Amino acid sequence: MSTEFNFDGKIVLITGVGGALGSAVANAFLKAGATVCGSDIVEPNTEDFLLSDPERVDFYRADFSDENDVADTIDAVVDEHGRLDYLLNIAGTWRGDTPIHETDAATFDFLFDVNLKTMFLASKHAIPHLREAEGAIVSVSARSSLEGGAGDGLYRASKAGVRLLTETIAAENLGSVRANAVMPSVIDTPMNREMMPDADFETWVDPKDIADVLLFLCSDAAAVTSGAAVPVYGEV
Repeated sequence: MSTEFNFDGKIVLITGVGGALGSAVANAFLKAGATVCGSDIVEPNTEDFLLSDPERVDFYRADFSDENDVADTIDAVVDEHGRLDYLLNIAGTWRGDTPIHETDAATFDFLFDVNLKTMFLASKHAIPHLREAEGAIVSVSARSSLEGGAGDGLYRASKAGVRLLTETIAAENLGSVRANAVMPSVIDTPMNREMMPDADFETWVDPKDIADVLLFLCSDAAAVTSGAAVPVYGEV
């Protein structure tokens, strides 16, 4: 069964738009008719920028762990398009394989900056505009954020923070802005296949399938859903 969404006339901002998941989300919203604004620290037409057709996206290069960059980018989006309906906090990364007592403090700063601070700053500056549009925020947490585990505790903690901030944003904006998170496990991306060549790729989730869930969470079909952390890790 296929489901179609119509986002004609809607303005979407996607952080981390050049990554594997960000690219899939951008393509999904473009297909649904939205005007897609994307931001990334990586420039289009470079090896690390995976969006195949960046010309279809209004691109804003920015570091979303820098508040000035965030404020300037969101102001530019609203100035150019007149509104902002949805914020998709996709920017994020993973670091691990090191126990806490061997982990550099710089790794803590890096993970919390990329995974949590970007989500906080983007949400902070987008919320006033999203209130006007009665829009929505969807952020990316992680299945592993539900419990501690050896080797990647800082990653798990940063993604747990995304869940808690999502619940807070939902509570603070009842009736005006919906906020939800998705919780992937291992996403089937070229980088993950390179990092784990002996894994069973068949159990990993396609970024396109996760993008469909983000479409749903932004749509009127999810009008009664806010403050949720939605599993998107398949039947494993």
